[in-house]
This record gives sequence, C-alpha cells and structure tokens, in this order.
Amino acid sequence: MQNPIFKGLTWAKSPLTLIYPPFHTLPSLLIIGPEIKLKNNSNNFKKRSKKEWYHHRSGSGIRGGKYRAMPSSSIETSNITCGGVGGGDEENGRLRNIKLNESTFLASLMPKKEIGADRFVEAHPYYDGRSVLIAIFDSGVDPAAACLQLTSDGKPKILDVIDCTGSGDVDTSKVVKVDEDGRFRGASGASLVVNSSWKNPSGEWHVGYKLVYELFTDTLTSRLKKERKKKWDVKNQEEIAKAVMHLDEFDQKNTKVEDPKLKRAREDLQNRIDILRKQADSYDDKGPVIDAVVWHDGEVWRVALDTQSLEDDPKCGKLADFVPLTNYRIERKYGVFSKLDACTFVVNVYDKGNILSIVTDSSPHGTHVAGIATAFHPQEPLLNGVAPGAQLISCKIGDSRLGSMETGTGLTRALIAAVEHKCDLINMSYGEPTLLPDYGRFVDLVNEVVNKHRLIFVSSAGNNGPALSTVGAPGGTTSSIIGVGAYVSPAMAAGAHSVVEPLPGGLEYTWSSRGPTADGDLGVCISAPGGAVAPVPTWTLQGRMLMNGTSMASPSACGGIALLISAMKAEGIPVSPYSVRKALENTSVPVGGLPEDKLTTGQGLMQVDKAYEYIQKCRDFSCVWYQIKINQSGKSTPTSRGIYLREATACQQSTEWAVQVEPKFHEDASKLEELVPFEECIELHSSDNAVVRAPEYLLLTHNGRTFNIVVDPTNLSDGLHYYEVYGIDCKAPWRGPLFRIPITITKPNAVMNRPPLVSFSRMSFLPGHIERRYIEVPLGASWVEATMRTFGFDTTRRFYVDTVQICPLRRPIKWESAVTFSSPTARSFTFPVVGGQTMELAIAQFWSSGMGSHETTIVDFEIVFHGIGVNRTELVLDGSEAPIRIEAEALLASEKLVPTAFLNKIRVPYRPTEAKLCTLPTNRDKLPSGKQILALTLTYKFKLEDVAEVKPHIPLLNNRIYDTKFESQFYMISDTNKRVCAMGDCYPNSSKLPKGEYTLQLYLRHDNVQYLEKMKQLVLFLERNLEEKDVVRLNFFSEPDGPVMGNGTFKSSILVPGKKEAFYLSPPNKDKLPKNSSQGSVLLGAISHGKLSYAGQGEGKNPQKNPISYQISYVVPPIKTDEDKGKGSTSTCTKPIAERLEEEVRDAKIKVFGSLKQDTDEDRSEWKNLAQSLKSEYPKYTPLLVKILESLLPWSDIGDKIHHYEEVIGAANEVVDSIDRDELAKFFSLKSDPEDEEAEKNKKKMETTRDQLAEALYQKGLALAEIESIKGEKASALAATEGTKDVHQTGDQSAVGPDIQSDLFEENFKELKKWVDLKSSKYGTLSVLRERRYGRLGTALKVLNDMIQDDGEPPKKKLYELKLSLLDDIGWSHLSTYERRWMHSFRSRPALALRSIRRSLSACH
Repeated sequence: MQNPIFKGLTWAKSPLTLIYPPFHTLPSLLIIGPEIKLKNNSNNFKKRSKKEWYHHRSGSGIRGGKYRAMPSSSIETSNITCGGVGGGDEENGRLRNIKLNESTFLASLMPKKEIGADRFVEAHPYYDGRSVLIAIFDSGVDPAAACLQLTSDGKPKILDVIDCTGSGDVDTSKVVKVDEDGRFRGASGASLVVNSSWKNPSGEWHVGYKLVYELFTDTLTSRLKKERKKKWDVKNQEEIAKAVMHLDEFDQKNTKVEDPKLKRAREDLQNRIDILRKQADSYDDKGPVIDAVVWHDGEVWRVALDTQSLEDDPKCGKLADFVPLTNYRIERKYGVFSKLDACTFVVNVYDKGNILSIVTDSSPHGTHVAGIATAFHPQEPLLNGVAPGAQLISCKIGDSRLGSMETGTGLTRALIAAVEHKCDLINMSYGEPTLLPDYGRFVDLVNEVVNKHRLIFVSSAGNNGPALSTVGAPGGTTSSIIGVGAYVSPAMAAGAHSVVEPLPGGLEYTWSSRGPTADGDLGVCISAPGGAVAPVPTWTLQGRMLMNGTSMASPSACGGIALLISAMKAEGIPVSPYSVRKALENTSVPVGGLPEDKLTTGQGLMQVDKAYEYIQKCRDFSCVWYQIKINQSGKSTPTSRGIYLREATACQQSTEWAVQVEPKFHEDASKLEELVPFEECIELHSSDNAVVRAPEYLLLTHNGRTFNIVVDPTNLSDGLHYYEVYGIDCKAPWRGPLFRIPITITKPNAVMNRPPLVSFSRMSFLPGHIERRYIEVPLGASWVEATMRTFGFDTTRRFYVDTVQICPLRRPIKWESAVTFSSPTARSFTFPVVGGQTMELAIAQFWSSGMGSHETTIVDFEIVFHGIGVNRTELVLDGSEAPIRIEAEALLASEKLVPTAFLNKIRVPYRPTEAKLCTLPTNRDKLPSGKQILALTLTYKFKLEDVAEVKPHIPLLNNRIYDTKFESQFYMISDTNKRVCAMGDCYPNSSKLPKGEYTLQLYLRHDNVQYLEKMKQLVLFLERNLEEKDVVRLNFFSEPDGPVMGNGTFKSSILVPGKKEAFYLSPPNKDKLPKNSSQGSVLLGAISHGKLSYAGQGEGKNPQKNPISYQISYVVPPIKTDEDKGKGSTSTCTKPIAERLEEEVRDAKIKVFGSLKQDTDEDRSEWKNLAQSLKSEYPKYTPLLVKILESLLPWSDIGDKIHHYEEVIGAANEVVDSIDRDELAKFFSLKSDPEDEEAEKNKKKMETTRDQLAEALYQKGLALAEIESIKGEKASALAATEGTKDVHQTGDQSAVGPDIQSDLFEENFKELKKWVDLKSSKYGTLSVLRERRYGRLGTALKVLNDMIQDDGEPPKKKLYELKLSLLDDIGWSHLSTYERRWMHSFRSRPALALRSIRRSLSACH
C-alpha cells in the first residue's frame, strides 16, 4: 500500500513540481526528548547551542543559548485523523478535576481557548486572519506541509518561500550552449540533455551544481545515509565475492607460486579484496550531486534540476523530465527531490540568472511555528492554527551550514522581504542573551520597520528561566518587539503532555525566561500557550509533532494578533503596532496573584476577544507609543527603560529618578493633524506609595515631559519586590495604563557570619513552584560550594537550580543545573561568583514533575562562599625572563593556596592579504530605506605545519549577533584544492585541519562604507589547541630569581584572613615553547589559586576544572639568533673576483630566464631560442637544465601532445646527463662527519643534485607514460572506426605499445628506484602507473591509497582523478560513483561556495 504521504505526488520521472496537492496526514508521533541530567554548567550566556529540533528537551536543563522548541519527557504515538467534534466550554484552560473527551483532547493539541481565540472566531467567523500576511522568520516553512496549503477562504496559504541566509545558493554564472542533440556538459561534469519543448530564446543555459546533503538537515542526512549505506553494502559485498572467487580460481590454477610475476599477480588479487573490505570500513557518504540549469524563457527565469544520483532507477530524475520551476512567489510551485528523502524545495533566481537559491528548511521548527499561527485543517477545525485565514511568507533565517543558527545576513534580508511583501506581522522564534538591551544593528532595523512601515513584530522571550533577568534578544529586550512568555494550561498538560493529574490552574512553563532586562524593562510583554501539536515538514515522515517553548508561545500570540488585524482591516480601523500592543497589555488576564508575577508572565495571558473590544473603543484615539527614558537624578548615564535596584547599596537609601515620557508617532503621521493637537492629561499612579512616590498629574504634549519619582526601599524585607508607576488618561480612564514604569527591587540577604555560610531550610515545593533567594555575595568570594538536600516525597522529582548575577556591560552571569532526585538524597554543586554583587538563587520544581503525587518536596539548600583574592587576575607574560609577582589573600576564611597554571592554546595574529569592497547587486540586499548593502571580503593566508584544531578569533566581532552595530560576519576556510574545510559566523568553532596551506575569507556587510573602510586591515587571530604533549605547565617560586636559579619552588600554603602571601609565576622555559610558535603570537591558558574543600589528592591540576580560573597569556618573543650564523662565510670569498662576477651574471640570467612568460606561441618561440643560447653559453650546467625542464612542464595545453612530452623527455635526459651519477652514488655510500662544516655544505649540495636527478627521472617517466597512453587511445579509436575488436584493455601489457617504449619506461623506473622511495607521496604516482601498465590494478590502487593517506596534507585533486580512472578500469562502479562525490568537494564546490557569497565582487574589477 502506498504511504499516504506520497499520494498525489509525482517524482522526477514525471513532473517534480506540485501545486496544492491533496495531503493526507500520517499518524502523528509526538516527539519528546528523553529525560537527561544536565552537567553543571557555568556561563555568561555566551555559547549558542545548535538549534536542532531533535535535541530539544523540556526540563533537561538544556536551556541556555538558542531558544528552542522544548518537548516533554516521553515518546508516544497518537493517531490524529481528520475527524472529531467541537470543544468544551471551560475558560482559559482553568479546569479542575479535568477529564478529557475526544474534542477537548484535540483542542488541547492546538490551544486556542486559553487566549480567547476560539470565542473570537466563533463570534466573528470572517475575522479569522483573512487579509493578514505574516512573515515567519525561522528555519523555513515546508510548502507541502499538512494544513499549510490553503487559507480558510480558499486562498494560497504560503505566498513566498525565501532563503535569506544564502546557504542554498548555487553559483550559476557559468553559461553553456547545447549541441544539435540538445546535449551539454553540466557543472558536475555529467552529460545532460535539455527538453526540446523548453523555450530559451537566448540559447544560453546557466549551469551549477550542489551536493544535496548541504540542503538537508542533519536528521534527514543521517536517515538517508543509513538507507543508502545498506544498498551500497550489497553492491560492495557482490564485488568482494567476485574478488574472492578470482583469487580462489588463481590458487587452484597455480598450486605453486614461485615465479615473481605470479607472486605479483596473486598479490594484486589479494589487494583487490583488501581494498574492498577497507572501503566498507571507511565509507563516508558525501551524498548525491544534483545539477542545476537556469535559463530565461522570454518571460521569467526557469530552473530545472537533474536528480538522477538520488534515484535507484536510472530512468528517473533526468533533467529533461523535470517540470521547470520559477521563483516561488510567481507560480507558487515546489518540488520534491526524491521518494527516498521526501524533502520539499522551492527555487528563486537572482542576479540575472547568476545565482540560484534552492530553498529547503533547516529544521522542522519553522513549519511547526507557521502551523501554530495559521494552519487550516478543514476536516478538523479543532486542529486549526490560531488564524487559519491568514497567509504567510517564509523567511529562512536559520543557516543550514551552521546547524540552523541565524546570521546577520539572514535577519537583514528577512526584514527587507517582510517590507517588500507588505507584511502585517512578523513572528520570530529565535534569539539569545545579549550584552546590551535594546541595542544593535538588527534592533535599529526593526525599529525602522515597526515605526515607519507599521509592521507588528512578535518574538519569543527565551527558554532560560526560571531565574530573573534571563530574557534574551531580540524578543525580551527590544522595546519595539512584543516579547512572549510560555504558558501551560491544565488542558494542555492533560492532553498534549499527557500528565497523570494536571494542576488545577495554569502557570508559566518553568523554563520560560523571566524579566526584567538589565536596564529595568519588564522584558516579557504578554504570555500565550507555549506548546502545540502542529504540522512539520514532509521529510520527517509524519504529519505533526509536539513541541513546546516560547518558540511556540510567540506564534500563538502572533496568530491571535492576526485575528485582531483581520477584524481591524474589515472594520476600517487603522492598524498600528502601538495600538495593538496597548490593547493586548491592557486586556490580558493576570497569571498568578502577586505583583512580581508580571516579571514571569508580562501583563498576563493575552485575550483576543477582550483586546478587540478595547481596540473598537479606542479607534478614534491617536496611535502613540510612549517612550520611557529614565536617569537617576544627577546622572546623565546610563539611560534605562525601568528602575532595577538589585545591589545591596541601592537598597539602603532612597533614590530620586528623572523619568522622560515622549509620545512617538509613526513616521507618516501628520504634523498638523496629529502631532500639534496632541495633548493628554495624565493621572499618575503608584502601585505602592509607601515605596514609590510620583506626582499626581502630568500634562503631556507631543514634545514629551519629564517628571521625578522617588523610590524608598529601606523598609522592605529581603527578597523580590515589584512596583509600577503608570499613567491614566484623565478623560478616558477606561483605556487603562497608557504607559508603565516598572520598578524591580531585589533586596539581598547579607552574609555576616564567618566562615561565610548561608542556608535555607524546609523550603516546600509542589509542581511548578519556584523559590527565589537573593544574597549579597561577600567581597572576596570567588566561588561557591553548595549542597541541596531533599526530603518527604515518593515519586521522582526534577529541579532546576539557577544562579544569576548582573554586572555592567556583561551578559548576565548564569550558572544552571537540572537535577533529578529518584529518592530523598543530597547533591553538591560548585560554581563561580562575583564578590560584592547580588546573586539570585532560583530553585524550581519542574512544572510537570510530581504531578499525580500529593507529596510535598522539602528542600534544604546550603551555600558556603570561598575566595582567594589576588592583585592580578588576567596575567600577561611579556616574553622576558622576569617572573610575575602575585599577591594572594583570603578575605573570608582560611583557604588552601594551591596555584596551578598552564598554557594550552596558541593564538597567531594575521593581517588580510587582500581586501575587496563592493556594492551587492540584488534587491534582497537593498534596505527598506533604499540603501544598498555593501560587502567587504577580507582574505587571510595561513599555513599549518602539522594537523591541528584551529578556530578563527576576531575580538571586535565575535560572540555578538544582536548586540552589535555590524550587520553580519561569515568566514570560510579553504585548502589549496579550493575545498571548503570549515565555515562559521560570530560564534566560530574549532575545526581539525591537516597540515598544508589555507585561505580564510571573512565576509562583512553594512550599508555604511566608512565602517567597512575601517575594517580593511582587521586583525584576525587563529587559535589552535595544543596537543597534550605540547601543553606548557608553568612553575611557581617563592624567590624572584627562582626561575633562573631553580630554587625556592612554591607549591602550596594556607591563607589566613588578614595576612597576605606572595609568590612568583615563572615564564615558560624557551625550550618548552611549541614548535612553530612565531614571534608576536600569543600562548593562552589559565591560572587558578584555590582548591575545592572536598577535592582529592590528584584533583585541581587543571586550572580550568577548578571552580574559578583566570586567563593567562604569554607573548612569544623574537626567535633566538643563530650563534653560528656567518661562520665560514669567508670561504666563498676565496674565489677570484672575476670568477665570482661571472657566476653572479650567470645566476642572474637564469633567474630572468625562469621568470619569462610563455603565454603565446611567440613567447614560447623566443623562450626556446634563449634556452638554446644559454645552453651553448653554459653547457651541462645542471641548474639551467633543471630550469628549462621546469618551464616546459606547464605546456600541456598545446595541440601536439606527443611532441610536447618528447621535448620533456629530451630536457629530462639533458638534466640526467649533466650529473655524474657514479660520483653521486659514491658520495651517498659514505657517511659524512656532521661536525665538519665543509662536509656538511658538500652534503647539502649533493642532496640538491640528487633531488634534481630524481625529479628529472620522475618527469621523464610521467612523459613516457603519457605518450604510451595517447598512442593507446589512438590505436583504440582506430580499431573502433575500422570495426575491429578493441584489443586495448587498460593495464593489459599486450596493449602497452611498442616494446622499445615499454623498455624505456621500465629502464627509467629502475634508475629512479636507485635514488628515492618510489612509494612515497612525491614519486608514488610513477609506481601507480607502472602497476597499471602491467594490469595489476589492485596493487596500483593500494599504492595510491597509501599515498593519499600518508601524505599528511590535504589530498591532491590529481590523486583522486587517478583513483577514479583506476576504479573505472577495474569495473567497480559503486566505488567510482562514491569517489566522484568526494571529487565534487574538490572541484568547483569550494570555489562555488566562495563565489556565491562574493558574486558581486566581480563588479570591483
């Protein structure tokens, strides 16, 4: 029976493209991550985790970094069919003793009741999102996904699908013509045929190719590799069986193998078996290659793909059978690569056919998000998205090359597309922690889009809770974006999450990020359901999937807003992000009964129906956003959006704050009709006048107004307190607050006892409960040792334990751990802290942990502060021999001082060798303001002497994507074969590279040319991890001369409070420095001073594994001078001046001769005349003859190749004849004295001569083989034309050619063998050719494989080409196909990848 997912689809044999196919959902698999304990992790929110849907875990503790969809804790299947009946009538999911039926269960899978969306659509069935266009900024939306085909009123659901990242770009700048049969050579090298019915008035066909795995997610690629490996194994096993059979036949025929030829023949047969077996072990599928063809049919650009390499049937996937596609927005057609992958794609063409974008999704996340917002399920309305009538465009910002991470390029292009398509809404379920809130290039562009073009931007707040100040950018930190927290209702818990006994009321998910921001803004604007079972891409082989996270809450809110906009447009109410946001905030239902709950849920759970009533009543009011800027009185900086008193000193006195309220209108607002008449009488309210006092009234005009408020926290108890000052319109108080000033106070508990210990006893926990404690970390503390004890429960309990500290101009310093207790027990933790700063300790029982159990969990938590203060934290050793003096003291309690330090990385600086600046030519890089974005490409060259793990490091740009004023950065590292070895963005990764030469290209974008001009000499560091044997361990001494004298070693000591102790850190011994550490490079490492109280004897030797460590660096000094340099230099001066002058002239002539161009026939003719003249002048002078031979080698493009190779043979013979081989052999048969300087010089000279001889013999051998091959091909062609049997069999000695030629090759081979190892990577090619000549293809392959593996450098392209020809000769088609895929990573692909991002640079030349 045909899988229903493929019903209605036609494949490559038939038309690949589809238009709104009938789609049948598969049984839905709810993908839920396993329960995994997270290791203790301390970070500054710096690292981004891969945004991979299959790794998302709710409650596993993997909450830092990227925001993700976060499934629950088990795997279930559920048959969700297109049937069912209506839903229940409980409000907002507040169900007690909940018992689901089919309809309430289905409704819980796509929650709408919680936000009043179902009530609204029931009351206004035509305001279900119709006339609303949403831009989904995400990992890409599958246009074939279930329920994303049509809107509720029959319109196309998806209007455009765009890859904003460029990860699917294909360079199609190469133009070809077809022959009379319609045939041409594709970019991959395949012979292709176009369909004769395709219109192409110009006759020009743009060609390119792509490795298809570059378009797929890791999950899909992994599945395909497994399935393809099974088929490959069958073919390989067949060949092994044949090879074994041939060997067995040989052994039966030759019982005694004593003849050398027979021995070599048997060895060849055995080598074939060994190669096939080894290939099975080392198999690494690089994936199929697809050829792309782009042409203009007179009206639009058309695209066709050849996907034969994806198909099992050779008749399927042919280029001529492909139904051409054009840009998706024109015809809204898409294709599927093959039945095996079931992966949908669309195409877009840019830059006049020179760039083809093949768009696939980079994870199911984007399709899931789109489904929550807009899915339309005609057979089962309960599974509809929130706004089934809305349309959408998919803007892929998750770069497939980076595991679905967003890039600045993707974000900017997405904004451009949203404005170009005149979208009403943007949803973005991406983000990360930020250094500065409401700051950065992307934030500036978003502000323009919202304020000028009136787009409403909705985004996820983050999944980094439960601690406060964990909201991330852009959703939780940007004023012009509606940040959404994640809410779970009892119905969702019972239905979607299948918990045994849900809580009676709804609550925020434990991991949902909390406010306030570092500058005091609320952070979370509103909340919405944070989980759903929604559509996913077809390649997942299922219809829908459960995910949860603020990634899901955001599209739920976005869909609710789409309902409002749909109604507003229908009713003629002006749509403004300002009025819509105010309606949402002032009509939300609070979640929780405490004022500080707003930091978790924002203004509460949004209510669509109530928000619409509010909008209707306010339709005649101006669309205004009230911008709040706050400064502490007497200070001009910093400026904030709220008041956040977090540190102890701020809570010990009253403070006065200047608040500026400035009404902001949209840019198109009329100055005379809206700005001038604007005047509002504002009544100011404080939520608690005892703590926050404000004026009573304020007259507000367009130019804004400033007033002061006083905050007095002195009488507050320790802990968290939240207040608001809000402004009410005196004439229309029903409008609710027009603006709010959030005031958050975290009054910390001071630690007075010594040793500094604080404990919290008998804390009671139920599911979802959070306990927060605020502690003033004692000055001098640098780490914590904590113990958590649990009591009084039966079933397993899972807890989140977070700590957060906030320091100026730093991302929040967060430590987190997810802990599971299967029974009452104790756990210990250790983590770093900053002395003198308030630390929040948040302990939360996971929202679904313990449901069904009525036992309360009791927790005791004990914290002991430790610290060793030092006068220097980050140390720089300047390269001299002088040690660094370090003072240490224990400020809190006695500590054991056990310093340890090492240098385990090297960082080498590089300047760009080339800088190219140009304007990007396509509209996808043209900002809404009309400015065209500029691109700067910087090229860096570097060389590795050994295999190494390297990581590019750009201090100015790295680790910031939202909180930077630069738009984007992207780098690629390629080897000498132009193969891309690594790539990355602002979060570079380490990549293991073999020794060799490399090129790194860094790509920067901005619309301001002055900024880019300043970056043309940008310093880039290459950071390399040292191998364990090269790690430099540093020593400590108690005396300043200890490093030189070797005495006074310092090991450890006991520090007592009030008494300082000093010691010296020794610089590394120069002999211990890693080889190839050049002058100016920096060795990096770490130093630690303390030791855990419970650490064992052998622990603590690695400073980075100790609770607190600091960076240490060592600047590599100038390399020591060679003491012997210049000795013996007078020996060359013994020659007469005339003789020396003659030699100088001769060498100068040869140098000029070697630099002559030989591009044209005339150049070559002149070169030959000069060569003959020099040979006459300096007969048998070997360096001249070597230069002549070297100059002849590149002449392989001439017509008469046999004549050319004969010239090479002649030149090689002249080199050989000029060398006295007897004298050379005699010299190398004797040992020279290494102490004898003259003997050593003579040895070097003789080694050079030997190398010249070997190179000449090697080139002669290659030329003889080429002549032999050409003559063999001509003989085969002649035999074929005459109709005779083709006797030429590659490798068969009978077809080698004349005996004389064979003897010459063999004679030359034997001569070369005397001087060098013919199986080495340098000369092994000749051994391969020799084995091939004798038909020993297995042995030839073995030698070649050894060369490739033993070279140590990136394999040369020519070696793989030779391997391909051997595989074709031997008849192993499955291996040759496999190797050709490897070859595609050498051919145009690297150049392709680099050209596709710098395509427009051609305009600079």
